[in-house]
Amino acid sequence: MSIKSIVAKAKGTAGTEMTFLEHLEELRWHIIRATASIALFAIVMFTNKEFVFDRIIFGPKWDSFPTYKFFCKILNILCSPPEFMVQAFKVEEKFITHLKVSIILGIIVSFPYIFWEVWKFIKPGLYQNERNAARGIVFVCSALFLIGVLFGYYIISPFALNFLTGYELADTISTPTLTSYVNNMAMYTVPTGIVFELPVVVYFFTKIGLITPDFLKQYRKMAFVVILVMSAIITPPDVITQFLIGVPLYILYEISIVISMRVVANQEKELQRA
Repeated sequence: MSIKSIVAKAKGTAGTEMTFLEHLEELRWHIIRATASIALFAIVMFTNKEFVFDRIIFGPKWDSFPTYKFFCKILNILCSPPEFMVQAFKVEEKFITHLKVSIILGIIVSFPYIFWEVWKFIKPGLYQNERNAARGIVFVCSALFLIGVLFGYYIISPFALNFLTGYELADTISTPTLTSYVNNMAMYTVPTGIVFELPVVVYFFTKIGLITPDFLKQYRKMAFVVILVMSAIITPPDVITQFLIGVPLYILYEISIVISMRVVANQEKELQRA
């Protein structure tokens, strides 16, 4: 499927092909509705700053954070949160950070609706068999993204914060700025949500012939090394934490191989029927 095919096959409400300007108008309204959903949730987050910052943003700083209880009870590691103070040096830093956090959370919470709007724009340009193959894609993509964000929040961020704030260097103490802390929390969560979309990306790339199962199998060892390096960078350099981070990512890679194989098998069956 290409952009050209989408434009060629998309139909208007009366069953006629839409013009280029009509496509732009349709796209504009999808963007407006998606932006409005982000703004709505961002306003909700902005007006609940005590809950957002005390319970969510600074959650990994408190003893009550569930990750510490779980890993301390099961593996006897990470039994206490890191001890550090967060400071705001600039006059506008608190307000700007508050606004940025509200927008980021607005995007995360409204992601299912945003993707639904994207799907509504793309769907008319697909053949019926392509629609059937992509059935449930909004739910799958939304679920994978949110699972990835939660994984980054509950698994990556506690380990990363403990390592980075506890890292000793000469006569220094950890007093990160508010901006630095929020940027790190965003880095641990949003990119992880995007990485968890790997199976979906592989599915579509296989459909259009850019990726094959053989290609993924050929570079499996390289992918494993890359995952280990990523795990070592974002977590303390010990086997347990690298295992906790690396295994889910590698499982996603293996799932992607299976998905790619199934796509190719279905394509071969369709060719045989034709």
